[in-house]
Amino acid sequence: MVAPQAPPEDTLESGSESRLDYREAGVDISAADEAKSRIKALARGTFNPSVLSEIGSFGGMFRPDLGRYEDPVLVASTDGVGTKIQVAIAAGVHDTVGYDIVAHCVNDILVQGATPLFFLDYIALGKMDPARVEQIVSGLTRACSEFSCPLIGGETAEMPGTYAPDDYDLAGFIVGVVDRSRALTGEAVQEGDTLLGLPSSGLHTNGYTLARKVLFEAMGLRVDTRLPELGATVGEALLATHRAYLGALEPLIERRKIHALAHITGGGFPGNIPRVLPKGLGARISRSAWAVPPLFRLIQKGGAVSDDEMFRTFNMGIGMVVVVAPGDLHDVEHSLERRGETSFVIGSVVAGQGVVFE
Repeated sequence: MVAPQAPPEDTLESGSESRLDYREAGVDISAADEAKSRIKALARGTFNPSVLSEIGSFGGMFRPDLGRYEDPVLVASTDGVGTKIQVAIAAGVHDTVGYDIVAHCVNDILVQGATPLFFLDYIALGKMDPARVEQIVSGLTRACSEFSCPLIGGETAEMPGTYAPDDYDLAGFIVGVVDRSRALTGEAVQEGDTLLGLPSSGLHTNGYTLARKVLFEAMGLRVDTRLPELGATVGEALLATHRAYLGALEPLIERRKIHALAHITGGGFPGNIPRVLPKGLGARISRSAWAVPPLFRLIQKGGAVSDDEMFRTFNMGIGMVVVVAPGDLHDVEHSLERRGETSFVIGSVVAGQGVVFE
């Protein structure tokens, strides 16, 4: 019996005139290395003494200072910015969505009374573009610095075949902390509590699929179309950054003046307010309590969108709903005013379920 012969060393290359590598397949490791170098420089600017590792490690190390907490509880959340990215791509402006993802996540854990500890990001692209990645991360790190939330790690992935060359996606991951006794669980909410609305800065990060359909397809507008009623181009209005309410609300949470918070994101008013109310309680909202900003009115008129659809898709100018006891209302309003925050009494907590508009 003749022993089988080992194949020649070049068997895998036979029949091919050129050798394939990862770059030819669509992934540019050199460009990725350049992007990571730019990210590292930006991220380092968000660090505080609790960060124990550099960007580029397999995991981010963080040693929190929990000395001021009696019974610390970690609160974690993750989210994305949805199809707002398509507006950013069309406008060629990418730092705003970076800021957005941090602000969105900060608000999501603030709803439970938590303040940020650290942040991680995920950027997936069809084609690695270090300059674009740097723009995204510059907005992201600007927000991290503003909210004292170090960027300690993340992932930047080039994924040809999954994303078109000019497309990308962005997600964020946040971990915060709250003393268990100060956590907002909704248990304190009672019938008769007042609902305060804090203004948004625009669409924030929700409803962009419908907004783009109306503005760009139905109305034929472009990102560079300037509209007098907006005082800006369509792109500028749509890319207005997501507001974060940490600075205005943290002191009130510390003083136990807030019964609950509802971040008005995907699902609008009916999808978010009931999430923080105890069983058997609902909300009554007065639509005339605040002036709906022009951008929302433009979308509604341009797409002949019903009131119900608008209020369950968009924030309609209210980014956060604060539930307070009637006896604390004046104190809360005064505290918000001293921090430059506008607020509107938009309704109350009532017996029942869901959200009723009047």
